Amino acid sequence: MMLHSRVCPVSVSVLVWLMIGCSLSHASQDDIDCLKSIKDSLEDPLGYLNSSWNFNNNTEGFICRFTGIDCWHPDENRVLNIRLSDMGLKGVFPRGIEKCRTMTGLDLSSNGLYGSIPSNISGFIRFVTTLDLSSNNFSGEIPPGLANCSFLNLLKLDNNRLTGSIPPVLTLLNRMKTFSVSNNLLSGPIPPFNATITAEDFAHNPGLCGKPLDPCRSTSGGPKTGIIAGAAVGGVTVAAIGVAIGMFFYYRRMVSMRKKDDDPDGNKWAKILKGEKGIKASYFNTSISDLS
Repeated sequence: MMLHSRVCPVSVSVLVWLMIGCSLSHASQDDIDCLKSIKDSLEDPLGYLNSSWNFNNNTEGFICRFTGIDCWHPDENRVLNIRLSDMGLKGVFPRGIEKCRTMTGLDLSSNGLYGSIPSNISGFIRFVTTLDLSSNNFSGEIPPGLANCSFLNLLKLDNNRLTGSIPPVLTLLNRMKTFSVSNNLLSGPIPPFNATITAEDFAHNPGLCGKPLDPCRSTSGGPKTGIIAGAAVGGVTVAAIGVAIGMFFYYRRMVSMRKKDDDPDGNKWAKILKGEKGIKASYFNTSISDLS
């Protein structure tokens, strides 16, 4: 078993390098097209790309002299790293970057990039070990597909406008050493990363909770609490209606009893008046008959 556990990592590393080697054999023109696409898709107000990214050159390795470009070998047009930090670049994420198939590092931090991070970004940066998109204006959610970038050691997304929750699948990136999403608009619980993380890596997000930040509020009692509160309100309402009905009938009964107390013989005055009218009528009728 120990032998197997030692051989597997080596086999995986060999496989990765074989995959990169196969890509390298066809990379030269693709990498040139990759950089052309990046230059065409981004605004360059400070002129960093326009001043050094000159494609009117056919010598082998000429792109290796571009500002922010590292090559596998200085005399080969095969991109190893793209480092375009703090160049004042503007635009959306440059999708043409997918043609830099042998790239292992991408740094677009501290620019004016905006829009969402492509959901299929893992297909653009298969072998990337470092991805830094911090200090831009990226919005939308963190793509769960980043979990497919299995070689990532560093992922920095801090100082953007990202929303939603942190995808739990990112915890599958077992090579991760650095992960930062501070100063965004994220919410929800923080997944349990294996990487060494601090509160500063998640700070200044309005709704994030859980280790290493403050614990999340328990929601298990929420529905029960609502039911209890609703039942209490309903009970009070029914009780109030019952009291009101009871008071109504009690009041009617009291009024009725008062009338009986005032007239114990029952309609006494009505009977007297009726009797007097009868007497007068009889007297009047008698008088008329006598006169006739």
